[in-house]
Amino acid sequence: MATIFTKIVNREIPCHLIAEDDRFMAFLDVMPLVEGHVLVIPKQEVDYIFDLDPELLGDLMKFAQQVAPAIKKAIPCKRVGVAVIGLEVPHAHVHLVPMNRMLDINFSQEKLKPSQESLAATAEKIRSYLL
Repeated sequence: MATIFTKIVNREIPCHLIAEDDRFMAFLDVMPLVEGHVLVIPKQEVDYIFDLDPELLGDLMKFAQQVAPAIKKAIPCKRVGVAVIGLEVPHAHVHLVPMNRMLDINFSQEKLKPSQESLAATAEKIRSYLL
């Protein structure tokens, strides 16, 4: 059965897309830790990030590296944190989280529930800073 991320890749479920190429997608987490929390995924459905082909894993991180500066410019923060958890969705993914303090990337904290309008505005703001 396809994961929710595969359904996003296949356009069966909408997302607030930040960036995309033939192998990767970056989109907003709909229940973010903080505003601007982005998920970066390979389009290929692989459950565990360390099961990805080494070249694909490296390219996934390079793709994330292109997105992170746009997040930092759009969302005032000290850093864009990177996390790989891999327990909630069985599809390899990287979290890019704008951080001003360590708590901003604490996955045990309550998640935000922004409106679709707010998510759309955040996505547009981040996209405006992509090179």
